[in-house]
Amino acid sequence: MDTDNTLLNAVVGAVATAVLSFTGISPLLGGALAGYLQGSDTGDGLRVGAISGAIASIPVVGLLLLVLFFLPFLGLFGFPLEAGIAAGSVVVFGAVIVIGGVAYTVGLSALGGLIGAYANGEL
Repeated sequence: MDTDNTLLNAVVGAVATAVLSFTGISPLLGGALAGYLQGSDTGDGLRVGAISGAIASIPVVGLLLLVLFFLPFLGLFGFPLEAGIAAGSVVVFGAVIVIGGVAYTVGLSALGGLIGAYANGEL
């Protein structure tokens, strides 16, 4: 069941991450699926898992950027315009949240890819 198409396996893992997002460990599960589909080499599993996590992070980063950076500057949804302009620390805090979310997703997906590749070699 080894598939040499790394990008296809990463996209399948990212879709699995999105579908299983109601669980707390969806990046781990999506990365494990991508790593399992990639084959039994743990290095390849780690790589495809990380790529899967990066792909799965794209919608999350977009939503976080919208909520944390753009809405406060528009004065919409109860955010006063002055609060968005004057709060420079909000931007720093928002950047930390976005980077932390991406690191969480990519890190767990890479670990899942490693586990999936190991499972493929053992099963």
